Amino acid sequence: MTQLEFAQRNIITPLMVKVAQAEGVKPQELARLIRLGQAVIPLNINHKIKKPCAVGKGLSTKVNANIGTSTDESQIKGEIQKLKIAIKYGADALMDLSVGGNLIRMRKEVLKHSSIPVGTVPVYEIAVRAYNRCRNFLKFDAQDVLEVLTEQAKQGVDFFTIHSGVTLRSLAVLNRNQRLMGVVSRGGAMIASWIKYHRQENPFYSQFDRILEIARAYDVTLSLGDGLRPGSVLDATDKAQIAELKILGNLARRARNQGVQVMIEGPGHVPLDQIETNVALEKKYCGGAPFYVLGPLVTDVAAGYDHITCAIGGAIAASAGADFLCYVTPAEHLRHPSASDVREGVIASRIAAHAADLVKRKKSAILWDKKISTARRQRNWKKQIALSIDPDKAKEYRLSSKPKLSNVCTMCGKYCSIKLMEDCKKK
Repeated sequence: MTQLEFAQRNIITPLMVKVAQAEGVKPQELARLIRLGQAVIPLNINHKIKKPCAVGKGLSTKVNANIGTSTDESQIKGEIQKLKIAIKYGADALMDLSVGGNLIRMRKEVLKHSSIPVGTVPVYEIAVRAYNRCRNFLKFDAQDVLEVLTEQAKQGVDFFTIHSGVTLRSLAVLNRNQRLMGVVSRGGAMIASWIKYHRQENPFYSQFDRILEIARAYDVTLSLGDGLRPGSVLDATDKAQIAELKILGNLARRARNQGVQVMIEGPGHVPLDQIETNVALEKKYCGGAPFYVLGPLVTDVAAGYDHITCAIGGAIAASAGADFLCYVTPAEHLRHPSASDVREGVIASRIAAHAADLVKRKKSAILWDKKISTARRQRNWKKQIALSIDPDKAKEYRLSSKPKLSNVCTMCGKYCSIKLMEDCKKK
């Protein structure tokens, strides 16, 4: 049975107990959230990991890191290095978005080395197989879709992003309401191209019941992808995006009715004043399903700094009720990310997630800030560095101080406000 089916039968599993302890909630409360479809534990029955996690209402905000080969950069070793960096700096989950090189071997290595849940976008492998077979990535059918999903599920993938909401109906809405950027999701664009090429309904939609059978058999969590997410703040919250969201809401209900855990992916590029509305719409149309957001990116002008635009949007979205933040690296829109980009992306999104957890009044988040503030008041540099979200960088900055290190920092020196007030109290 899936974790959802156990919860529906009021059975508390060892996995629920372990994850609840890490979250600081009662196992019964976690089971209740899973039963209501408001939380998920993405963990395939064939994947054994050290750090399973839950995503959803009342839980700490989680962060996902993307890695994977491209058609230009396909070295598996380099991607595994990025995986290790993402885990070291606190990612809660990982997605393998590979489209270049040996995809099966790459995924095998990712699953072997990852101590956290792993997700994929199966349409990438489906398209790559079609291209390798007949030099046309659109020459695949429903059977090809089901075969790849089954193989990946058997291999141990914990969650699938499937673009089931890109349909004849939602694309008709898009065509009637033109955008500046059109379809920017890679998977969404593949499906839209397939529909036009074959003049048929999206197989991820038409075969949804069979997909549910595969997901249920291995307890793969479905992450219903936002193939029509806005790629510009000028396209945010438009009719096409909402049309797709409503379809995803209906599919989410079907999934839960079949005992399959499900979460919903969200935009995208969204201006600050529309983020809260987007979260509210997802919760309304999708029955409170966990919301997994890419960013949102709050402006389009920050090439090279999109990890910052992502963190700004992510903090607001999570404060408003989003549950899962997909990081963006400084390389977004520009190039294949480096290991350094991955580190910066993870840290930026973790800052956003933690800031939101303070708003959500998570006890662990509040205690963390209290501890580091106490260490800062005491000018306990060793403890302050250890409690930092990126201790390596904090230590590097501290050790680079000139002149010689003292019990103050070189910003204020002898005029350190904390030291001055300490002296005042002594006097």
